[in-house]
Amino acid sequence: MSESPGGPGGPRASDRTDGTARGEGADEWQPLADRVAQHARDFLDGLAAVARGESTDETVPLLLLETAQMMLAGAQLGASKDVILPSNWEPDVGADPDVDLDVLRTGLAAQLAGCDEYAEIFDPYGDTQATPFRLSDDLAAVAADLVHGLQHHEAGRTAEALWWWQYAYVNHWGTHGGAAMRALHSIVAHARLDVAEEPAAR
Repeated sequence: MSESPGGPGGPRASDRTDGTARGEGADEWQPLADRVAQHARDFLDGLAAVARGESTDETVPLLLLETAQMMLAGAQLGASKDVILPSNWEPDVGADPDVDLDVLRTGLAAQLAGCDEYAEIFDPYGDTQATPFRLSDDLAAVAADLVHGLQHHEAGRTAEALWWWQYAYVNHWGTHGGAAMRALHSIVAHARLDVAEEPAAR
């Protein structure tokens, strides 16, 4: 059996029981699963292009767009009723994916040199001090969770894909994606709004 974010003792299918959706057929979940899967593929393709240096002049705007679109899909998951699997455990996802997350992370860090590190209050209701983070780490963390769900989706396990994406969105990738989106927005805002002071007239 595969483990979820948080390692051993991570989420089981029965961990979330309030307001849950039990026993729905795959047909009911298929449209949402397909939409999230397409967003995930687009996000991964966008990250890979940036990591390869294919969009040097538009790196940050492109990452902001891709991240915002992925977070929209996450918000749909967060607004949906809970997906509960028929069994108590997540099935094994099978072989490792083709996506090399270490190469992706390293490539993103290289393209984001100079703005990769930023400060973030991870939990606005629980934290009082900012913590240093890296955009490359955040985006790679989102990618890892999306790839895991895609493995279920591509194997035809619709409920398992949605269960994973939904749980991981609330527990992990939604936080990293939201933090990355705020940081990317801040870079764009500074680039557009910060104006060098003109020398005083003599």
